[in-house]
Amino acid sequence: MNEKIKKFTESHIDELKADITELCAIPSVLADADGDAPFGAECKKALLSAGDICEKYGFKTTNYDNYCVAADFDTTLPKHLDMLGHTDVVPAGEGWTVTEPFKVIEKDGRLYGRGTSDDKGPVLCALYAMRAIKESGIPLKKNVRLILGSDEETGSIDITKYYAKEPEADLTFSPDAEFPLINIEKGQFRGTFKAEAPVTGNGVELISLDAGVALNAVPNRCRMEFSGTDKKTLETACEKLKKEIPVDYEIADDTHVLIIGESAHASTPEAGVNAGLAGITLLNYLPLEDTKRNTLLKKVLELFPYGVYDGSGLGIAMTDKEGLSLSATLDLFSVDKDGMSFSFDSRSPLNADDDNCLNVARSKCENAGFTFETPGIVPPHYVPSDSDFVKNLLAAYEDVTGLEGKAIGIGGGTYVHDIKNGVAFGAVLPDIDTHMHGADEFIDIDNLKIAVEVYAEAILRICG
Repeated sequence: MNEKIKKFTESHIDELKADITELCAIPSVLADADGDAPFGAECKKALLSAGDICEKYGFKTTNYDNYCVAADFDTTLPKHLDMLGHTDVVPAGEGWTVTEPFKVIEKDGRLYGRGTSDDKGPVLCALYAMRAIKESGIPLKKNVRLILGSDEETGSIDITKYYAKEPEADLTFSPDAEFPLINIEKGQFRGTFKAEAPVTGNGVELISLDAGVALNAVPNRCRMEFSGTDKKTLETACEKLKKEIPVDYEIADDTHVLIIGESAHASTPEAGVNAGLAGITLLNYLPLEDTKRNTLLKKVLELFPYGVYDGSGLGIAMTDKEGLSLSATLDLFSVDKDGMSFSFDSRSPLNADDDNCLNVARSKCENAGFTFETPGIVPPHYVPSDSDFVKNLLAAYEDVTGLEGKAIGIGGGTYVHDIKNGVAFGAVLPDIDTHMHGADEFIDIDNLKIAVEVYAEAILRICG
């Protein structure tokens, strides 16, 4: 471990916290394009603010039409290493208890706020690694570039635009996951199944249901409206539901119910409590009429049984030769008086294809009475664990942390998914749930220090 880097990090941690606080105050959630703001005014504001922070510390920046901003250590050096992160965030959601989503506070050694761990905090750790090397007077032989995007959470159009103008670096890592290092990212299979089924006006009936804020996040709130019920009937049903699924609930009157679960990233749905599926399960405890609408709603639970995350309801459970298994979660729920629509996010292993995955799921949904739509399967990503690049990154991690460094595979996708020599590298330490995409997102301050030191050590090993 370079002592100059360590000393710099210790003496500048308050500045890092202040920069994170400033950047996370911007609610950079995807919105409609607005003039020269392709992802909305707030996404543009966050991107430019991050660029300003880079320039404040003496790094030359390049703006790619407000899609991306890049900061270079030294443009006179040969292009070699890119660090690729993002300044957009998922919607705030509900259920925050420690602070407001876009008001960062420090509590119990943590910074709480949307973006602190995904991905504004980590990208600033990468920037501070560059700053630590620069201000410590340590020379580099090759350039390192920090690339900041603004559309990672919703499609990565920003990076498509960037790489249309710039070639990939020899090596790329993304500070947008967890340590030690991720060299395999599962593929992604998403689909929507829907049906027209108007309300009948007979007996107890679900009029509307709404759950989910993003396709890559397990919903933690489900709002439901009924007809033909009373408060006592709803309360009895909710109590039965609570014995089956660990949710809370609120009943406003004779017709409205709020189911409260716990959010989680779509790649790890088992970490959450899916309020949408809990809402559908509630129907089992109500005296519903035998109608097409009610039959279809109950079919949802056959396709996605609560607590089952392996896609077996869709008939697509599978495991590949690397030991990675398929996961699936239903994350967007919309029921209105005319019909219903549901969207799922599945993380597919190396052996998933149209024949054993997409076509099977389509058949299951259509046989249940729904129409089915999908953009297809996004292929998985793989970088050999014995490459010099991976070895150098893991050595940097081990040197700083004293922990074992090993390459792992995940269900989540990152910016490097389509980059030939790209891996995800930190910044969250192992076995820490920072509530990414959920309420009370945070990052440990000690984690910030370690990330800066690891990234600096990695840059020195690769570019020094």
